[in-house]
Amino acid sequence: MVLPFSSVEAFSINISEKHELFRRAVREFMERDVAPYVEKGEKEGTVPKEVLEKAKEIGLYGIAVPEQYGGQGGDTLMTAIAQEEISRVWPSLSTRISVGGLFMTPILLFGNEEQKKKYVTPVARGDKVAAFANTEPAAGSDVAGIQTVAKKINGKYVINGRKIFITNGGIADYYIVTARTSPPEPNARWKGISMFIVEREWKGVKVLNRIETMGLRASNTAELAFEDVEVPAENLLGEEGNGFKYAMATFDRTRVGVAAQGVGVAQAALERMVAYSTQRFAFQSPLIGFQMVQEKIAESLTEVNTARLLTYWAASLFDRGLENEAIVAASMAKLYATDIAEKVAIRAITVHGGYGVATSTGVERLLRDVEVMRIYEGANDIQKLVILRETARRLLGIKM
Repeated sequence: MVLPFSSVEAFSINISEKHELFRRAVREFMERDVAPYVEKGEKEGTVPKEVLEKAKEIGLYGIAVPEQYGGQGGDTLMTAIAQEEISRVWPSLSTRISVGGLFMTPILLFGNEEQKKKYVTPVARGDKVAAFANTEPAAGSDVAGIQTVAKKINGKYVINGRKIFITNGGIADYYIVTARTSPPEPNARWKGISMFIVEREWKGVKVLNRIETMGLRASNTAELAFEDVEVPAENLLGEEGNGFKYAMATFDRTRVGVAAQGVGVAQAALERMVAYSTQRFAFQSPLIGFQMVQEKIAESLTEVNTARLLTYWAASLFDRGLENEAIVAASMAKLYATDIAEKVAIRAITVHGGYGVATSTGVERLLRDVEVMRIYEGANDIQKLVILRETARRLLGIKM
């Protein structure tokens, strides 16, 4: 039997000097221009306009989007590096920016030229805010279970339904909305779902409320209602009935970004743990002189770098066009990186002692933020199923 990822090519990471120069630029931007706003932004639950404008100036909204659609023409690895560096300083900002990618990806993959120019370009430039409205009160991981309906009447689609836990939901100008255009088939529940591009200003689009979350508190999470929203037929994305496949293909690609967010949080926790353990004394000795603290740091160093390698590997697979391998690797990276981020954040809190649970230090926020990452864009328990099933199907040719 041929083992998965058995080729030499599949295990390489194509990181260049260009990628590292880009990393330095993003890190400098985050530490110099963004870090001073983090505490205030988290307390007020919003990302200040001046931060968003500066992010726009350096092109952080459309890194991997082709230049013809307003992007920077970069690759998946460059996007992962940006998400890592942004999350290292302010995960909420990373989420605000990355959801634009969640909106643009299905349009770039399955949309027509007019849709790309009209909707991708302003989002990639940072001129418009976008969201991906898929999750519903009774359908999260079970995407095939969505109940929002789109009926074609007089040449238009009329959408009715509710969406919940939508990042950027309350501030978005555009939404990707999944809705049923036909009932599910008994042995294929996923069939009959379609995907639409919806504009916030259209009649019947309503923001019901903002949802306060334990982490990523400066990002906007909302519940939405679509009440007799008329959508022009040209705003159907791709073919009717293929929305489930489009959603899965989108998550397969954007999942690398969530893994990178986990790496960024883990790196931040590690850095704070090391800094505090060298500065704080107990029993007339710096904390780093105690064996149990040393163990926590050594384990974290190993795991953070492993998570980074796994994430960069997944990104590189996409950039080389090895889609089957990349999809499995992306789920591995998301699962591992966000789980490790949780572990390292807990260690950092433990080393900080009382200061670790004080909101003024920001250490406990890292744990709160990563708990959200472990859930969105495919909860980690779901990633385990994806890893098993997609390895069997894509890499070993086994039907499960």
